[in-house]
Amino acid sequence: MIKRNVIVIWTILGILANVQGHETESLRHWEIASPDPDRIVLTWAGNPARTQAVSWRTDDSVENGYAEIALADPSARFDLNAKRIKANTQPLDIAQHDQNVAVVTHFHSVVFKGLMPDTLYAYRVGNGDQRWSEWLQFRTASTKNDPVEFLYFGDAQNAVLSHWSRIMRAAFQKAPYADFSIHAGDLINRAHRDQEWAEWFKAGGWVHGMIPSIVVPGNHEYDELTDAEQEKRLSLQWGPQFELPRYQDLPDILEETVYYIDYQGVRIVAMNSNREIEAQTKWLEKVLSRNPNSWTVLTFHHPIFSSGDGRDNSRNRDSWKPIIEKHGVDLVLQGHDHTYARGHVPIRMMDTASKSEIGPVYVNSVSGPKMYEFMEGGWDVYRPEGVILDRKAENTQFFQVIRIEGMSLVYKAYMANGELYDAFELRKQKDGSRSMRDWAPDLGEERLFEYTLPYNREGM
Repeated sequence: MIKRNVIVIWTILGILANVQGHETESLRHWEIASPDPDRIVLTWAGNPARTQAVSWRTDDSVENGYAEIALADPSARFDLNAKRIKANTQPLDIAQHDQNVAVVTHFHSVVFKGLMPDTLYAYRVGNGDQRWSEWLQFRTASTKNDPVEFLYFGDAQNAVLSHWSRIMRAAFQKAPYADFSIHAGDLINRAHRDQEWAEWFKAGGWVHGMIPSIVVPGNHEYDELTDAEQEKRLSLQWGPQFELPRYQDLPDILEETVYYIDYQGVRIVAMNSNREIEAQTKWLEKVLSRNPNSWTVLTFHHPIFSSGDGRDNSRNRDSWKPIIEKHGVDLVLQGHDHTYARGHVPIRMMDTASKSEIGPVYVNSVSGPKMYEFMEGGWDVYRPEGVILDRKAENTQFFQVIRIEGMSLVYKAYMANGELYDAFELRKQKDGSRSMRDWAPDLGEERLFEYTLPYNREGM
């Protein structure tokens, strides 16, 4: 009987492979699109107190996608009150990239509108018939400046399923009620390669469908589609799989890569450090000059102050740093350099030991296993720019938990084993001035290559 069942299973898998093209024989089952929804991810394309966006993938047999939503009542049959919404469905021929299989997939997206603030909702997605996801839940933002807690991840990029997944799970264990997560670019390594996106979604699993993501593209989200192509372009999958805000006053090439979200008194501004820096500079000036929120967080990929030799981003720094400081941005979250660096801009450089009044705090971090060396001399090369390096690390995977409550921002950087590595608190006065204190000053020596386990990139 067992042998017969095995034969049947392999026959079904063989039929599936033939239907979708012989190339799928090399793929694992969770990499292959099917009528069942997968790659479910929450984002925002509007007010997070009144709307919620969700996107997912199927094969091309699902011509129309649907989402259902209901109040997350504790009653067993809450779903009887569900409202059904037809999705926007768009095909994607992933074979445009020569490393993908010859398959057309369908991406579906819905923006739930007219939601009540600070309310728990349950939703599911599918084809409107038998092919539904499980019921998932999310909570809308409050209209008040209630406490906000969010996660921040630097580059995942390499060995995403095998190595980055433990960071995602450790982060969820540490902050299971996080309001959202920030991914500061290089989510994967090869922009258009669908198998790598499959790893990113599987590594995050159902968490992507419960905690909204704020994503920005890194340099690895750009690549040539074919060997003959000269210009790098944004990942084929980016637009279809992430439903994000759009603006008429930005170039089309920046669509769904530059945006801002206002969440309970915090303005989170997502930038694209790869393209059209001048156009974004004008946009950023406008967005920050009309900011009614108490706190401001910026996120983009290439650091204002690089941690590695030969990786300086002077054009971005010259364009964005003056605006960041002019408008009192509190925290700048970045990636790219595959090291950890946290520093601040003091108001008076002659008193470098004092943190009684400071400007913006800059962080570079890495969540995946690809590691670089920290530049010799730390950030001393940037001293004329007015920044002080407070803590650094090499050869270490991180995630960060950031909590904002009233006039306090508490930042904690954790390692993959859940241990605290870095922490500080920003206190803000009514006039907008900030002071900083180390939250846990006795965190031990900085982690460097010579004091940690041997490292190599073989097999990643």
